[in-house]
Formats: sequence, structure tokens, C-alpha cells
Amino acid sequence: MSALPRPALGLVCITSSKDVRYRTVTRKRLLEQSDAGQRKILDDIYRDNLQTLDRALQYCQCEGIRLYRMPSSIFPFFDEDIGREVMRPLAGAMARTGRKATALGIRLVMHPDQFVVLSSDSPDVVANSVKILQMHADIMDLLEQPRSPWALLEIHGGKANRSDALVERIAALPEAIRTRLCLENDEYAYSAAQIHDVCVRSGVPMIFDAHHHVVCEGLSSYDDPSVAEMLAKARATWADPDHQLVHISNGREGFNDRQHSDLISVMPASYERAPWIEIEAKLKEEAIQGLRHWPAGRTGHINDPAP
Repeated sequence: MSALPRPALGLVCITSSKDVRYRTVTRKRLLEQSDAGQRKILDDIYRDNLQTLDRALQYCQCEGIRLYRMPSSIFPFFDEDIGREVMRPLAGAMARTGRKATALGIRLVMHPDQFVVLSSDSPDVVANSVKILQMHADIMDLLEQPRSPWALLEIHGGKANRSDALVERIAALPEAIRTRLCLENDEYAYSAAQIHDVCVRSGVPMIFDAHHHVVCEGLSSYDDPSVAEMLAKARATWADPDHQLVHISNGREGFNDRQHSDLISVMPASYERAPWIEIEAKLKEEAIQGLRHWPAGRTGHINDPAP
């Protein structure tokens, strides 16, 4: 039997070093300025952050990293009229950067922030959630990324016990959002089984997070059969299984600690079959470097001596 292709590992937003760092601005500071001052601040930040994105792509290429999660706040206030107006002259530069990512074979994804709660029982929260998602979809469009889960927008289920509402709201989303949307399980509101049910009903792919799963279910090992089972179920929700993305992190103070550790010391054996893995560890690229020789014919603790 031929060996499985090695999973592609993904970098999340910034590096632990200063190689990849983005600028931002608070709402308070921005609103203290005149209209012209606000535009100047946003124009400077947008141009700087676009250059940083270019550097991030170059960094990923040099390090052999094939997936990059862009920060949700890469272009602050782009969901407002002033931000869209400031961005307009940069459309050409955005397209060139997106084409660069495609040429380098680097997959771009985004994870909108915690304010996106499509399952909320508040119409205002739902409307704001769609507004935020539209901003992310617009960024992907400007970067000329496909309207498919390849260039995905990943969110959590949000408010618990609202799966029917979540399914209904996903169906009503604009095409640029809905075609990229993926749902991820979490520790409290939507278990892996629950979010899988929503994904099947709504026709969107599931991102399986093994750490969220073990915390939610109180498991003592990634070798629990449910980990491999949920990985396989999640894979079946992807129209192209080779595009399946999963997340990994380890607990900081213990296996079931929801806080992320600096590095990855243990991986699920079943993750050898995951084509794309986002590494959600505090030390970012150092954690990825520590996985360079995984799986290498063995599983379990990454730093254990080879048999």
C-alpha cells in the first residue's frame, strides 16, 4: 500500500517572531480624527498590511507552509463605507497579491471573529454577523480567490440549541459567503456531532477541531475512537475531500485544558489522513517546525524517541 500524502500544515495570522506583523487602529482613535484624517490612517494601514500579506506569503513559501490564515482584522473598518472607499484604489494590488498566493500554491483562509453569531435570537446581531461575513467575502473576492471552500470562511455555531435557525440563516446568505462558509465544532455550544448535523443539513463543510472535541467530551486521549470517527464524518461533508481542513492544538496545563499550549507535543493518529491542518499553537511557526518530521511512521507524542 502506498504511503498517504503528508498533510499540509497551516500558519495562523502572525509569526511568533516579528517577521509577520500587521497594523490596526482602535475605533476611538479613528473617530477622533477628521474625515480626511480617518481616510489617511486607513489608507496607510491598508497599504502596509497588504505589503505584510505579501511578506507572509513569501515567508510561507520559504518555510514550506502551504496554508495561511489571514487575520480577521487585516483591513480594519473595511465593513464600513469609508473603508470600502479607501480600498477601491487598491483593488489592483489586492488582485496581484491574490494571484501571487495562487501561483505559489498557498491556500488562503479566514476565521471571522467571535461577533459572528448567525444563530443569535437578536436580529441586530444576525444582521451584523452577515455584514462582517460579507466583508471577509469581499476580501476574498478582491484577492481573486474562488467562491468555494478552498478559500473558506470558518465560523462556530454560536448560540447553543439554535441549530434550526442556523441552518435557515446559512441558506439565506449571499452566494459569495455561503459558497465559502465552513462550520467548526467548539467546546461548549456545538459538539462535533452537533455541528456535523448542522453541516449535513445546510450543505456546508465541517472543520473538525480535535482539541475542542476532547475538551467538550472530556476525553483522555486523541486515540479515543470518536476522534477518528468524527474526522471521517467531517471529511464526508466536503465536496472535494482533498480540501478538508482540520485544526489542532494541545492543552496548556493539561490534556483537557481549553487554553492552547505553545507547541504541539501530541497529534491524533487519525490526523495522518487529514490533507490540511491549521496549527493553533501559541508559538506559531515554531510549532510547525516541530512537526516537520511528523508522522514519519509513528504517532503519539511528537518528542518521543522513535522506535
